[in-house]
Amino acid sequence: MDYLYYLANASLTLRVIDYLRTMSHARDASITVIHQIDGWIVKVRFSQPLTPRQHGNFQAYMSELGITYEPEMRLQMVFWSLETGQSPVEVMRRYQVAIVSHGKPDTKEIEAFRQQFTRGLGYCPETLA
Repeated sequence: MDYLYYLANASLTLRVIDYLRTMSHARDASITVIHQIDGWIVKVRFSQPLTPRQHGNFQAYMSELGITYEPEMRLQMVFWSLETGQSPVEVMRRYQVAIVSHGKPDTKEIEAFRQQFTRGLGYCPETLA
């Protein structure tokens, strides 16, 4: 089952990853994190269907942090390309999108992206806070 959400900043994205780490049934979860100028798109895929209770809890948590997201065609193609095994670098070049993380939930990739981006700009935009 896939869950797709829009989050306003990097801190919220990091909280999602931390939350996934605490969920025993999310050990095999996969996450794709895309940075856009106005926020973050987070797609979480669980390897097995969640129970109705787990589904409700996860949706409630995610709804506190962000809003459900309906991707435009370009982002649908990005997600499809990644699911078919294409490399994130190749997909980024083709669709001109910043894939920050794809696969196992990892806060290090998001932190590294945040630091590099702010270092290049010289300040920290709201979305990277």
